[in-house]
Amino acid sequence: PMSVDVRRGLLYMPVEAATGDYYGGYRPGANLFSTSLVCLDIRTGKRVWHYQIIHHDIWDWDNPTAPVLAEVTVAGQRREIVVQMTKQAFAYVFDRLTGKPIWPIEERPVPASDIASEHAWPTQPFPTRPAPYDRQGVAVDDLIDFTPALRARALELVKPYRMGPLVTPSSLQKAPDGTRGTLSLPGSLGGTNWEHGTYDPETGTLFVPSHTGPSVLGLGPLPERSDMALVQLGGSAPMVSGLPLIKPPWNRVTAIDLNTGDHRWMVPAANTPPEVTNNAALKGISIPRTGGFGRPVALATKTLLFEADGFGGESILRAIDKQSGATIAEIRLPGSVASPLMTYSQNGKQYVAFWISNRSEGARTELLALAVGL
Repeated sequence: PMSVDVRRGLLYMPVEAATGDYYGGYRPGANLFSTSLVCLDIRTGKRVWHYQIIHHDIWDWDNPTAPVLAEVTVAGQRREIVVQMTKQAFAYVFDRLTGKPIWPIEERPVPASDIASEHAWPTQPFPTRPAPYDRQGVAVDDLIDFTPALRARALELVKPYRMGPLVTPSSLQKAPDGTRGTLSLPGSLGGTNWEHGTYDPETGTLFVPSHTGPSVLGLGPLPERSDMALVQLGGSAPMVSGLPLIKPPWNRVTAIDLNTGDHRWMVPAANTPPEVTNNAALKGISIPRTGGFGRPVALATKTLLFEADGFGGESILRAIDKQSGATIAEIRLPGSVASPLMTYSQNGKQYVAFWISNRSEGARTELLALAVGL
């Protein structure tokens, strides 16, 4: 999805990752313009500026969301900005006209690949502001720890995999060191996916829904499916006695002040799922609200933030206080929200509309519109 500055005639285009998503042996170099934000003159199609957000992308971290256009005040100066949210849970903030970062973005050394035919790019761009809005990388401290037994089981389950910081490269499913791939967090679904953030122009606040879901990046040959030397054979991270491998919250909404780059608040985006509260391994243990397993969606209006757990999650629409993140109301729905939220007004009434789905019961997808304030 793309965004347009109508007044200036500028098109902001987030570009996909190069093929294959996890193996770059056939495409050496940085692979410009893959996984980049590109600004075009909409009248001529000419490139005005670009910024590559991942060099030589081997994590499937294509830019999934429409960029957010905003006007904010940074260090006392009014700035027109564009914000690209990413699967890796960074918000990259640029001057809308020049493409210059609003806050420094540092090229930092990152781990190299030990696959002989893969040449991972030696550095990647890390924003200094805003801070990440979800977990990045996998270390022992990130593993589930509700009980000592669950932590011990988690440590046992990760032994076959490599762990490391953000942008640790994919590895072989049958590596010489005996490992079966690399645990990558955020995974290839984010962080942020197509469930974009939402902006409040009155306060300069960006609300970003995100999802904490690791992937296993394990490469190997699969000649019956592809003539590429290596393809992704990994998949999802192991579960720990029916619970996610990584500590909660498992999805969240973060409020970011785009005037300063600071986080204002972060809240779990859903209640604790029944399969967690009813898990035998947690019997007798009181745990805080964990958030759910869905990829949440959000919409800012003049007075409220509306948020839902996303496809496959809780069948609830929440009204949230934009200043504090506190839940004001929960509205039960006949199915889980399966699309971004939108709002419109007609005859003096405001509505919030979205698609819902209850696939587990064989129900058709429906468009639901709720009247606000009636």
